Amino acid sequence: MQKVRLGPETLLYPMPAVLVGAIVDGRPNFMTAAWCGIACRKPPAVAVAVYQERYTLKGIREKRAFSINVPSTSMAKEVDFCGIYSGRRKDKSGMFDTFDGSRLEVPMVSECPVNLECRVMQIVEVGSHVVVIGEIVECYVSEDCMKEGIPDPMEINPLIYSPKTQTYHKLGESVGKAFHIGKGVKG
Repeated sequence: MQKVRLGPETLLYPMPAVLVGAIVDGRPNFMTAAWCGIACRKPPAVAVAVYQERYTLKGIREKRAFSINVPSTSMAKEVDFCGIYSGRRKDKSGMFDTFDGSRLEVPMVSECPVNLECRVMQIVEVGSHVVVIGEIVECYVSEDCMKEGIPDPMEINPLIYSPKTQTYHKLGESVGKAFHIGKGVKG
């Protein structure tokens, strides 16, 4: 198979488009981030890369807490808005129906099917961005996105971002059962 060399790029698929929430200057603020993923299982932790100049980062640093809100594809316009406009210039505190975390002072978006309440563990400077690593202290999932007591990714319908095309996407169909379909492969 022929490969095309692109040089160093941030191409890791899929990239979730999430809303990062924090209290900044006394009010809820949300920014869009696509460079976000699970960092650890025990303790459960998430990592999100945030541009150094982002307004939300100010709140994360001050409160040492933040939320990761996983929007569904129906929220694409609102998510894009939160990525286009800074909380310095546009008050985003009234954009969503929010609720506070049960353990930390972090705003979470009720409309998002999944919300992670996070305590800052570490902030790592990495050039133009910082990587905020947060311990997930509580996880919230909308009831209608649960199937037999387990979050259903098709019901969550998470918004996915493609960096090179700068387009939003959704998940496709299941291709097999993890930790099962590989058993028939001869190694």
